[in-house]
Amino acid sequence: MTVGSTAGGAGLIGSYAAVGDSFTEGVGDPARDGALIGWADRLAAMLAGQRPGHELRYANLAVRGRLLDQIIEQQVPRAKEFAPDLVSFCAGGNDILRPGGDPDSIAVRLEAAVADLVSCAGTVLLFTGFDTRGIPLLRHLRGRIATYTAHVRSIADRYDCPVVDLWSLRTVQDRRAWHEDRLHLSPVGHAHVALRAAHVLGLDVPAVADPLRRSGTRPQPRAALSDDIHWAREHFLPWVARHLRGESSGDQVEPKRPDLLPL
Repeated sequence: MTVGSTAGGAGLIGSYAAVGDSFTEGVGDPARDGALIGWADRLAAMLAGQRPGHELRYANLAVRGRLLDQIIEQQVPRAKEFAPDLVSFCAGGNDILRPGGDPDSIAVRLEAAVADLVSCAGTVLLFTGFDTRGIPLLRHLRGRIATYTAHVRSIADRYDCPVVDLWSLRTVQDRRAWHEDRLHLSPVGHAHVALRAAHVLGLDVPAVADPLRRSGTRPQPRAALSDDIHWAREHFLPWVARHLRGESSGDQVEPKRPDLLPL
């Protein structure tokens, strides 16, 4: 049963567990104390705000760098134990990034996990991939991501899951919606994803705003080249080196909210 059709249905959500990787952990959206916020935390706050006088219990099990099979093994069983009203499940992106990542095979494993979750959660919220045509590192993966997105939509139809359509979310096509590493969203990007998710769930929030205003100017070629060189040195090359060593950015990271506790 989904709650995405009406605001009244969304008001019934009293518990929420977020499952996934760096996107759901909130990488790119730091608080003043350095802790990560992210779209899932922002969505949880909106869910709590829809229930004046009622507490929302919230867990965020997501860990950066996790592959789909790791998420299924480490996070899905815990989410099932909680049996929450809502589970958000966004995974498979890191698998797509890897050489030879097969969106068809990834989707088969995703569907099995979705079937497992819908048996014990009130609603399972799924996510399409982003349209990466404007992201230099990920532009060449656009076809794979589009294929995976089509699978996600089909899975959502089969299991009656609401879907957050990130592919068509124009507000994240602006460069300012992305962190300087070009792999993760900025605070602005996370805020827009949270609004889109809340809207899909039927919360009484404004519709996602128009795309960020562009300055109307483009960086000069020399400045753009300098920016690309800086990005490659500070972000891309370390990312490649880490993967060649078989390391993950989340090797020593634990979930930030491992238990279903009041927000």
